[in-house]
Amino acid sequence: MPEITASAAAREHKFKTIGYFAMFVALGSSVAVIGPTLPWLAEQTHSQLNQISILFTAHSFGYLVGALLSGRLYDRFPGHPLMVAMLLGMAGVLALVPVAPWLWLLALAIFIGGVGGGGLDVGGNLMLVWTHRRDVGPFMNGLHFFFGLGAFLTPIIMAQAMLLTGSFKWGFWIVALMMLPAALWLGRLPSPAIISNQEDNAARSSERLLILLMMAFFFLYVGGEASFGGWIFTYSLALDLASETGAAYLTSVFWGALMVGRLVSIPLAVRFRSSTLLWVDLIGCLLSILLILVLPLEPIAIWAGTIGVGFSMASMFPTMMTLAERRLGLSGMITGLFLVASSLGGMTVPWLIGQLFEGVGPRVTMWVILIVMGLAVGVFVLIKSTSSVEPNKRQVGH
Repeated sequence: MPEITASAAAREHKFKTIGYFAMFVALGSSVAVIGPTLPWLAEQTHSQLNQISILFTAHSFGYLVGALLSGRLYDRFPGHPLMVAMLLGMAGVLALVPVAPWLWLLALAIFIGGVGGGGLDVGGNLMLVWTHRRDVGPFMNGLHFFFGLGAFLTPIIMAQAMLLTGSFKWGFWIVALMMLPAALWLGRLPSPAIISNQEDNAARSSERLLILLMMAFFFLYVGGEASFGGWIFTYSLALDLASETGAAYLTSVFWGALMVGRLVSIPLAVRFRSSTLLWVDLIGCLLSILLILVLPLEPIAIWAGTIGVGFSMASMFPTMMTLAERRLGLSGMITGLFLVASSLGGMTVPWLIGQLFEGVGPRVTMWVILIVMGLAVGVFVLIKSTSSVEPNKRQVGH
């Protein structure tokens, strides 16, 4: 009987994990859908680029609100019904985006979608941890790989929608439909048992500085990733480095490199320390951006640099999450704080680029990203100096 029970539990964990992976494919698609469609959304709402960039802010602010509110909800209510509601809500919002005639209405829809996205991000990470406990490591890398897969597929979907129908609307509607399988799958499965932490990690004064530094790292990293993924389409068009279709594929190459990098990071995370992987990632990212800046009008440089940035950025988020789990122990509150910082980064850095893009010129995009990632290196040095010992394992429940 115990063997049957263990087998049934393993089967249930497998099905839940499949659901979380499918949900993160949909989540990655929803995050990547704005960048390749900026020029068309600007035309749809009769807006300028510096105005339409408010969509990044609206999405990230919604993400922030969703991350803030959802942590407490997941601590009190079963997770799967909450995530199903968010998936269905996001599907409805995405279906409305390509027909919104006014910028304020479009920004509101993107904000609501961001709220759902932030809630799903917290929920996916938290449910996975509660399902697998101390064995969550490889599954966490896998979860973020599937996020990259969704982000990789979206520009391709948009490009094919344009080629086949002459309109980007069908691209949004397809991404909306991608939410439904995950909702149906998770709606049929029981939620993981809620795990409460009697000693709130965020309240430990000795760890507050480390938490703040890690929040700063997530702010800078996600700001850089969102800026590159969101602006590379418009950047390459503005410098005549690609056609509209080519720019869409270039965006897809970035997310594809991110996806492949996360897949590769799964076995690497077993062989190398988290800090070592982060150093390699940060250096590779800076060198790739410098390649684009040094050869700004060379198509081969933009393609090679985009691949390098995507591959180098790939494992930064899950690796820092793993490092945080080992140094601090991830609670729902700490996870929420990290995602709030991530949302702030994704909200402010792309917006800043939008304000400078037309006045300063397209190259300001890469300069801003270079500065942001350079600051991330400095923050990581401070994280290393603040906590120099990396435990091999965190004892769950202690």
